Amino acid sequence: MPNPLKDNPNWLVVRDRALVPAGARMRGWRDWVVANDPVYAAARRPGPPEKIAAGVTLVLVGAIVLFLILFDWNMLRGPIGRWASARYDREIQLNGDLDVNLFSWTPSAQVRNLRIGGPDWARERDTLQVEDLRLAVRLRALLGGRLEMPLVAVTRPRAVLISTGDGRKSWHLNPDRPDTGEGLKLPPINRLLIQDGRVTLDEQRRKLRLEATFDAREGSDGQAGFHLDGRGTINGTPLTVVVRGGPFIQIRRDRPYGFHGEITGAGTRMVADGSITRPFDLGHFNATLRLQGQDLSDIYLLTGITTPNTPPYRLAGTLTRDDAKFTFADVEGRVGSSDLAGEVVVNKVDDRRRVDADLRSRLLDIDDLMVVLGAEPRVVSGGNTVVSSGVPGRLLPDAPLNVDRLRVMDGTVRFRAARVKGNNLDIRRVDLGGDLKGGVLNLDPVAFTFSRGELRGTAKINATRDRPYSAIDFRLRGYPLESIIPARNGLPTVTGRALGRAQLEGPGASVHDFAASSKGTISLVVPQGRMRAAFAELLGINLLAGLLKLDDDSTAEIRCAVADFTVSGGTATARTFVIDTTPVLAHGTGTIDLDSETMNLRIDGETKEARLVRLWAPILVQGPLMSPSVDVDRGEVAAQVGLGAVIGALVNPFAALVAFVDPGLAEDANCGALISSAR
Repeated sequence: MPNPLKDNPNWLVVRDRALVPAGARMRGWRDWVVANDPVYAAARRPGPPEKIAAGVTLVLVGAIVLFLILFDWNMLRGPIGRWASARYDREIQLNGDLDVNLFSWTPSAQVRNLRIGGPDWARERDTLQVEDLRLAVRLRALLGGRLEMPLVAVTRPRAVLISTGDGRKSWHLNPDRPDTGEGLKLPPINRLLIQDGRVTLDEQRRKLRLEATFDAREGSDGQAGFHLDGRGTINGTPLTVVVRGGPFIQIRRDRPYGFHGEITGAGTRMVADGSITRPFDLGHFNATLRLQGQDLSDIYLLTGITTPNTPPYRLAGTLTRDDAKFTFADVEGRVGSSDLAGEVVVNKVDDRRRVDADLRSRLLDIDDLMVVLGAEPRVVSGGNTVVSSGVPGRLLPDAPLNVDRLRVMDGTVRFRAARVKGNNLDIRRVDLGGDLKGGVLNLDPVAFTFSRGELRGTAKINATRDRPYSAIDFRLRGYPLESIIPARNGLPTVTGRALGRAQLEGPGASVHDFAASSKGTISLVVPQGRMRAAFAELLGINLLAGLLKLDDDSTAEIRCAVADFTVSGGTATARTFVIDTTPVLAHGTGTIDLDSETMNLRIDGETKEARLVRLWAPILVQGPLMSPSVDVDRGEVAAQVGLGAVIGALVNPFAALVAFVDPGLAEDANCGALISSAR
């Protein structure tokens, strides 16, 4: 096989050159430069032109150095101030001496009486005034493309920070640049000294006003380190802020800087102990955070994060910041009488705050959950929480929903309770999910699991309107009637499984307000069950049989029971109301007023078998939903008795019994059709 390399007559030359050591090749290149490069030759043996050029260069460099040494830097105060004022659209002045030292491994500058005015809408207060500012940079790091500051010393800084209700911030020098929420990022500072600092914060959206002093001192005594102490008000309540940090000396970027912070106000106390991962990058830190207060919704005033109303709480976890993302992980604590654990992530997406929470409870007190829905909590002895609607005599909570808070953020929440403390409704587990976007809250699922049966559904709250508009669709499956109707003599009065559905929509800022304005349908169905025979007879006002059987434990079959209501303007009107038992078929009419929370129902019964003595009088169920009264229509009873008296007078006394005889002509209801129409 031919060898292309050996066929080349110069292949031995190529081979020998490849074997020449690198050092020999470098010497060859050097010799070529010495022999042929005119620049090298001129530098080695300069002639008159080269000497003149070198002399001029040295003179220019010396003149520049001498100029910089003797230059009065104060001459640049005006031009610098005018450029900065035009650049940042506010008045910026250097009113004191400006000293610059360039000839050092750590070039430095000193500015006295620096003034940064407020923007056009806040010109009456300067954003920052500094009596003396000294800065130094490390030259070697700067030449390498890094900014490191061995010293920053500030004397008597005065800052005024104003934030308006529409989101404008006086300290944003470039308001056109969106706030990414990533936090302040300063270059590494080895020594930071602050003497007699003061800051005023006026946050108008949350009605927060704070006056604070701060300084940073060197030393080893208790006064060394960073100290910030502030007092003020938030929404009319006292506010205190305390921040402590170690001395700013020999700080390295790869060594965390520890801090301690406390905020007390708006019924809330927040305590954080942690460290800034890379000083002075305030966009990254880790801390142990402890929270406690009377109502978790109050933290909105301190953090801007919307949370529901709760009973008193105490929580702790690990707070981590990664630029705009905050993670509150390993959360544990108590809310009311319930335990709470999980994780909360706060981020900024598309210039909007987003909160995603995954929470769980091992043992939930259902009263604590009712507070979230608007009930009014009250702590009793032993630390337990009891709730009410907020209005005496009412069942539905009347606490208004704060729509403004729902509009400022997006997010999701999932809450699951593995077990529920004993309660009247016999709820055993809870599963709730929510998705908030653009001021619209979708709740899915809303699920309550009972010892037998389940309530599951969805809800939607549109908070983009001045008055929220809501829609609900809840289904009840297999709920035992004996959990609703109390037992008698230790035995259930009624047994059976209830099915139901509520489809309602309407405006309203609270649960009660929504119900009082709603429209839709409400239905309740009992496909089959049993009832104490005495109560079945009384449905038809079979007075004699009913009274005789009150102490009888025998039961009658419930073939079906259907209550179907149409709702308009908060008033539920019975469209179908039938209770069909073996001895009696009962029909009902009437209304339920969801605004006043009262009912006015009438039940007329017909017997299916002949009865000798029967009062033809309907049952009236009237009064508040929480404690209705059950009675008979006394007017109908009087009319029946009067009719009997008239017959007895006209015919004979025994003929008066005719008015109380019921031939029992009622027939079984078409249960299949009734149940189908109600679903």
